[in-house]
Amino acid sequence: MTPSPESNRPSVAVIGLGYIGLPTAAVLASSGANVVGVDINQKAVDLINQGQVPFVEPDMSTTVAGVVSQGYLRATTETPHADNYIVAVPTPFKDGHKPDLSYIETAGKQIAPLLEGDELVILESTSPPGATEFLAETILTQRPDLTLEENTAQTIYFAHCPERVLPGRIMIELRTNDRIVGTLNGNAGERARDLYQLFCEGEFLMTDARTAELSKLTENAYRDVNIAFANELSMIADGLDINVWELIELANHHPRVNILQPGPGVGGHCIAVDPWFIVATAPEQSSLIKTARDVNDSKPGFVLDKLIPQAKRINEVKIATLGLAFKPNIDDLRESPARQIVNRLSDELPDATILAVEPNIDELPAELESRENVTLTEIETAIEQADIVLLLVDHNEFINLDASLLTQKIVHDTRGVWG
Repeated sequence: MTPSPESNRPSVAVIGLGYIGLPTAAVLASSGANVVGVDINQKAVDLINQGQVPFVEPDMSTTVAGVVSQGYLRATTETPHADNYIVAVPTPFKDGHKPDLSYIETAGKQIAPLLEGDELVILESTSPPGATEFLAETILTQRPDLTLEENTAQTIYFAHCPERVLPGRIMIELRTNDRIVGTLNGNAGERARDLYQLFCEGEFLMTDARTAELSKLTENAYRDVNIAFANELSMIADGLDINVWELIELANHHPRVNILQPGPGVGGHCIAVDPWFIVATAPEQSSLIKTARDVNDSKPGFVLDKLIPQAKRINEVKIATLGLAFKPNIDDLRESPARQIVNRLSDELPDATILAVEPNIDELPAELESRENVTLTEIETAIEQADIVLLLVDHNEFINLDASLLTQKIVHDTRGVWG
């Protein structure tokens, strides 16, 4: 899309420059908006202002470099005034798997003093039903002179537009995926649609804010339930000495069966987190969703229960753990079951040498870096030295590995890459 003339470029402040906020800021800036990105991480802010990116995402670095050099995107730690605000902050869960809305609350309190009336505030963070109302309440509590009533000089408009992108394809899917737009008041949904139409070529599906919030959670819970079915099958098949990969391939030949692939668990900030928001919202009605979460959360323990007894029988055992990210070919380690497994291996096998292989990072996360028995290792070195090879993530580098290197190794393949 061709950027609009300078005088017509809307002003946008994107609050949170993480895996969703920064790509969104970049595509907006490249498609006709003047964008200021806000983040508490000074290092990330400095990198972005130099035209660099703080994490790996295909095609993003070129876009960021271009819009920063043109002056259409800058980053700061101070929230500015803008006509449009997009809140893309984390929404983790806290003790008991309850949603933690503190980041949304903080963003609202930072935005509130800057508002003059007629601004649009979009919550893009994946959130439990009612979070957009919570953001509006946070802002209006700080600014009782403002209102949700439409068509006044003091009206602030609120909408929810959940992201629906896949890490590793974010820059493509931001432009091509359909978008759900939920209106909280007035014509906020139409205004949000008009803003996102600067870059999004997909269909816009208009609804109310609560339905939009639950729709995103529903998408991820659907995936989680289906992955849990595959993971439960893998545990059943293991007990029966059946190859689960062959089993699923055979079952999927049925014209109405499409079983997903099992793994060592479920990670990332979406599928591993969002279903808990539904459980917290409707605990009595969400038993299937909760069970799926419990199954997927139990899978790392199942992997460890298979490996640890073997490892304890080998003196000064060396274990190559292949992958730390939560999915293939990215550097995102959030909620990663692989990361959890490596941590627990280090705890339960303190005398073992754990050779962690993750080709998409340059240093281990802090909790692994501090462990004396864990080192970040190149794949060839790790395979050569290892007694046990544990495949946790199906990165391309592992898929293309020369299988002859695995001879005389104990191999645990949680992804079905090597048969």
